[in-house]
Amino acid sequence: MPAPGKTANCAPPRLRVLGVESSCDETGIAIYDSGAGLLAQALHSQIALHAEYGGVVPELASRDHIRRLLPLTRQVFAEAGLSLADIDAIAYTAGPGLAGALLVGASFANALALGLGIPALPIHHLEGHLLSPLLSQSGAQFPFVALLVSGGHTQLMRVGAVGDYELLGDTLDDAAGEAFDKTAQLLGLGYPGGPALAALAERGVAGRIRLPRPLLNSGNLDFSFAGLKTAVLTAWRQGAQTDERRADLAAEFEQAVVDVLLAKSMKALRACGLNRLVVAGGVGANRHLRRALDAAAARAGATVHYPPLDLCTDNGAMIALAGALRLQQHAESTARGESGLPPAGDYAFGVLPRWALASIRPA
Repeated sequence: MPAPGKTANCAPPRLRVLGVESSCDETGIAIYDSGAGLLAQALHSQIALHAEYGGVVPELASRDHIRRLLPLTRQVFAEAGLSLADIDAIAYTAGPGLAGALLVGASFANALALGLGIPALPIHHLEGHLLSPLLSQSGAQFPFVALLVSGGHTQLMRVGAVGDYELLGDTLDDAAGEAFDKTAQLLGLGYPGGPALAALAERGVAGRIRLPRPLLNSGNLDFSFAGLKTAVLTAWRQGAQTDERRADLAAEFEQAVVDVLLAKSMKALRACGLNRLVVAGGVGANRHLRRALDAAAARAGATVHYPPLDLCTDNGAMIALAGALRLQQHAESTARGESGLPPAGDYAFGVLPRWALASIRPA
C-alpha cells in the first residue's frame, strides 16, 4: 500500500499505526507500517474463559481485556523492534461490539495517544474486517463486492473506496457464524462450535438428510439462518442420534449455508457489474465456502480475495490497517501539512455498541 498521505512539495510520509481490537472475546494488538506493511501482531482468544458458560460473558470479557492489553502491546513492540516514540497514531475499535469490552480498548488507546501526543482514531469493527483482505498479497482493489460473514454479521456490501459502502443485503435474524455455533450446540459439539461443526461435516455426506436453503430464491440479497438451525434440531430429534447421522447433518447444514452465501454473492457481483469479491469475517476461513466461491468465481470470470487465515477472526492488524488507510485518505482530502496527520484533538471518546457500517463516510 502506498504511504498514506502526500503533499505537493514532499514525498509521501511513512506512518506507523498501532491497532487495538477489543470488541468481544479477542484482544488484538498490531503495528502496521504504511511502507512495509504489517510489522507485528499479537492476539489473545478468550475461548477457554467462556467455554464453561456456553457463550461470551460480557463482564468477564471486559476484565480479561484489561489483563491482556499491556502484555500484548509490549510483545508487539518487542517483535517489531520499535518503541512508543516510533508510532504516529493509534487506531482502536469504537464499535460495534460489547460496550464494556469496547470501553476497555478505547480508554487504553486514548490514554496512550494522549501521553504520546498523537492522534487516536476510532475505527468501525466491520470496516476493519472489510479491508482485511488488503493485508494479503492477493491484489484486491477498489471497487469490489464484499461478503462480511461472521458470528454477528452476514452482509453484502458494494465498496467503492475507504468509507464508500453501500449495503446490498443483510441478515434478518441469525448471522451465518451464529447459526454455525448454535447448530453445533444442538448437535452436542460444545462452544465455540463453528470450527467443530465444519470439521465434523468433512466426515459426513450432504444430501442424505435434506435441509432448506433459506431465502435462496427470495429475489433479494438478504439472508436468514434462524430457520435452518431449527430445521437441524427437528431433523436430529426425528431420527436415530448416531455419530454417522450427526456428521451427515453437519455436512448438510454446512452445504445449505454455503449454497446461500454462494448464490447471493454471485448475484451481487452481477447486480453491481463487478468481477471482484472480497470475503471477510470468521466464517471466511471455512474451507468448503472458499472452494465453492473460488470455483463459481472462476466460471464467472471473477476473482475472490480473502484475508490470511490467521486474520479472518477479530484482530488488531485489520484495525491498524483501517487506521492507516483513513490517515492516507485524510491527507489526500485535506492536505494538512507534511505529515498528513489530523490534529490530536482533546481525546474525548465514546463507543458505539450498535453502529451501522453504511452510516460511516470517507474521511
